[in-house]
This record gives sequence, structure tokens and C-alpha cells, in this order.
Amino acid sequence: MNAVAGGTPLDLHAVEPGFSDPPLASQAVFRAVLNAFTRPGQIQRVPSDAQHPSGAAPAAAALLLALLDPDCTLWLAPRLAHGSAADWLRFHTGCRIVSELREAQFLWSDADQMPPLEQLPAGSEFEPETAATCVIQVHALEDTAGWRLHGPGIEQTQPLTVRGLGEAFLTQWRANHAAFPRGIDLLLCAGERVAGLARTTSIEG
Repeated sequence: MNAVAGGTPLDLHAVEPGFSDPPLASQAVFRAVLNAFTRPGQIQRVPSDAQHPSGAAPAAAALLLALLDPDCTLWLAPRLAHGSAADWLRFHTGCRIVSELREAQFLWSDADQMPPLEQLPAGSEFEPETAATCVIQVHALEDTAGWRLHGPGIEQTQPLTVRGLGEAFLTQWRANHAAFPRGIDLLLCAGERVAGLARTTSIEG
């Protein structure tokens, strides 16, 4: 047994390994995240050799493994919170798991347990960077004409099909986009793939 600061004791034998080469792997994941947000809707592959927890999409687990640190707070949707994801991330990143949405800097959820966007920390007019970043596991991502994305980083329009998000999502996203510079940024993950939705991105669908 061992303990992580601010958390309960961990059984190290039950914690899956993280990156085999954390600095190198984190750099590769950071590049994927940067590309996802600077080119919204373009699907990126997230390289990772981490042994992610049960129920975790490889891309989502790798993103959080690279992005989180001891200064970060993370909210987990119930399905992930009841598995080994919390202990895995606490051990490998030192992040603090929170139960209140308003305290979260990052959120990790399956699409069907994703909280409404209006309930999430959206920053302020003067500190928009304090808004939460959501890592959402969806059923599939395809670069086909489902949605049509517009905005910074998109030359004309970017097609994207996302399978698994509920019908209310587009209404929530339009309100989120209209609140700029406040607003939530999303990383949509399926398998080893990720697509970014920056708050500056508008969606027609």
C-alpha cells in the first residue's frame, strides 16, 4: 500500500502502468491536443502505450495522463468514478478528484453521463482561461458530413460526425459558443482518436 497526497491509500499492485517514457509520451500527446484545438474538428490520433483503466478510451486516458498535475482538479462521471480511473490518475499525476462540478478544472465523462454544459465552470469575462476542459468519450468520430464546423482554425468548413452525444448537445453548444470569451472547450475521444471543439467553434448540424 502507498498513499497519494490529499487522497486515500492506494494499492499499487492494482494501479495500471502509465507511460513507459512519460516526458516523451507527454510531448506527443500535447502535440495532439494542440492540433485538436488549433484545427477544430480535425481528427487526431493520440499515441500512447499506457495501460489505461477499464472503461477508458485510450485517447481520453492518455490526454488526462499528460495534461493533469498536482495543481489540477478533476471531476469524474459516475461510471468512471466507480472504477479504477480515479486511483490511476491520482497515482500517476497527483491530481485532486472533486465531487462538485464548480470545483473542476477538468472533467472526464462518457457521452451519456456528460453534465449539461451550462452547469460547468465557464470562466469569466476577465479570466476566461479558468473555464473547465471536458474530455468526453463518444462512440465514434468520423471526418464525414454530419456536422459542419466554422470558426478560427478552419479555412472554410470542417465536416465531423460524432456518434453518441444526445440531441440536446447542439443547443447547449450554441449557447456555449455565444458566451465567448467565456465557455467550455471539449476534447471528444473515441478509441485512439480525438477531435477538439474550442468555444470559438460554431456548429451547424
